[in-house]
This record gives sequence, C-alpha cells and structure tokens, in this order.
Amino acid sequence: MLHLNFSPLFSSSRRLLIAVLALTPLAAIAQTAWPTKPVTIIVPFPAGGGTDAFARPLTATLSKDLGKQFIIDNRGGAGGTLGAAIAAKAAPDGYTLFMGAVHHAIAPAMYPKLDYDIEKSFVPVALVSSVPQVIVVNPQRVPATDLKGFIEAAKKADGKLNYGSAGSGSSHHLAGELFNMLAGVKISHIPYKGAGPALTDLMGGQIDVMFDGMGSSAGHIKGGRIKAIAVASDKRAPGFPNIPTAAESGLNYKVATWYGLFAPKGTPPEIIAKLQAELKKAYNSDELKVIWNSLGAEVPDVYGDAFGKFVNTEIKRWGDVAKASGAKLD
Repeated sequence: MLHLNFSPLFSSSRRLLIAVLALTPLAAIAQTAWPTKPVTIIVPFPAGGGTDAFARPLTATLSKDLGKQFIIDNRGGAGGTLGAAIAAKAAPDGYTLFMGAVHHAIAPAMYPKLDYDIEKSFVPVALVSSVPQVIVVNPQRVPATDLKGFIEAAKKADGKLNYGSAGSGSSHHLAGELFNMLAGVKISHIPYKGAGPALTDLMGGQIDVMFDGMGSSAGHIKGGRIKAIAVASDKRAPGFPNIPTAAESGLNYKVATWYGLFAPKGTPPEIIAKLQAELKKAYNSDELKVIWNSLGAEVPDVYGDAFGKFVNTEIKRWGDVAKASGAKLD
C-alpha cells in the first residue's frame, strides 16, 4: 500500500505563513478591517456651532458607508483648545479623530501655553470644508441693511455695539478685531463658550453682531432670525447669491472659517489612507454636495501634506493679525 506523507509540505507552508506574518506590519493587517468598532470624532465646541453643522452629516455618511458608527463627542471650552488637548492624548489607533478648525490655527498666537501642538501632535487628514465668514446682525438691534450702513451705525455707536464669539482667541474674535481695524470702528467683544450659545443670544437680542462662519449661520439667515450684511470673501457664497461681498462695498475684508479632520500622531498611515479614500467618496456624494452648498461651502479636495501646509500658512496669517490688532484673551 502506498503511503503519502504530507507533513513536510504542511510544515513548510506553516513556516512560510509565519514568516509572512512576521514581516507584515500589524497596522497593515489591522487596516484591512478598520473600523471594527465605533469611531469617536471629538468636536471641541458645544453642539449647534459651525463645526457641528459639518461634522454631523459627515459622520452620518461615514457610518452608512463603513458600517460602523461614527460618534460625535462635543468637548467645548477654552476656544476649542480643551477638546484639542484631549484628542492629542488619545490612543493613535484610528478610533479617535479630531475635528479641528481655523480656531486652532489662531490659538498659538493667543494662548501662552497649550497642552498640544496642532502641527506636531496630530496627523493632518483632510480639509472638511471652507466657508466665508458672514457679518450677521440682530435686525431689531441693528437696523442696517448693507455694509456701508452697518459701518456708519458702528461709528455712531462709538463702542456701544458688541459682537459675540465662540470664545477668546476664536476665529469670530479675530475676525471681529480685523474688521475693527479695516473699517475704523470699535465694536466690543463678548466671548461665549461656543458659536451655538453666541448665536442663541444674537437671535434673542442679547448681543448685536457676530462675525460668524456661514455654516452655523446659514439656517438662521434663511429663517429670517438674523440679518446677513455681507460675506467676507471676494465672491458670493454658494447657496447665498443674494448676500453681497464686503469687497462689493469697497472693504477688503476676507475671512474664511475652515474645518478639518486630524488624527492623533502615530495613527497608522494605512488607516489614514483608508479614511481619506472614504472622505473623498463622501464629499462627492450627491447628499453631502447638497448639504455643503446649503451651508455656503464648496466641496474640498485637500488631503494629507497639502492640508498640513495650509494649516501652517493659517497659523502665520492669524499670528500676524493677532499681533497687529493687539487682541487679548478676555
């Protein structure tokens, strides 16, 4: 009787498999399955602001496309720096991400000591959106209907008009100080713990003005609860063709609020690459294109190193504005 011995073949195959696994980075093995559990996105502001306006539809789309829940964790405080510090200390395993914003390019110039470094503590994943700032007023408190009338009213008020912000050192704060410089007016700053609470008080008549991102103001403008005076851009915002630009009134006032996705430093590049591919797919879906347009934003196409370089230039730009305006933490 013929006896066949396959054990050497099996042993060789097993040794080969073990050798391949030993040479394969664990991150690459994990990447093929990521995500295998819910992913948390830390939003460093209270619910209701511009970051939320883009984060919520994006997480809903990613949850649907990837089959795992993407959960928003709102961690507001200290102009967005508290949530950033928490995200920077998270495990770099792809299950904690961070939705940063222009505020985090401003923070290095405003806060003498931060528990993180936006350039060194994170991996830049992708730009999520960029929308022009819009000057919005409570129409009962500020009856101006255009930018020239608003500037005249501010000059007559001589410091009695006030503007709310998402907090000292936020883009709303620096945008207001930049406007004061360019328009030759003095509108007093009132910091809040997020754009959402500030907008609530603007609609309620507790404050006069906001220099807000179009994303958080869009719905309230459409609903008539606040009045848009001008967008801080050289072209009119998508979805809002009737709002004139500041340039149309002769003021070279350009400010954009941007939001971007970051991961803690050390997050495996394979996971970053998969996330970027999923983001590109999400951005180009008809669903998100409609939402981005309704919020006055264009579909972004800035990823990885290009996004990191963009953040670097923003840090320098806002550092110069903070120095020139003399803006301080209130």
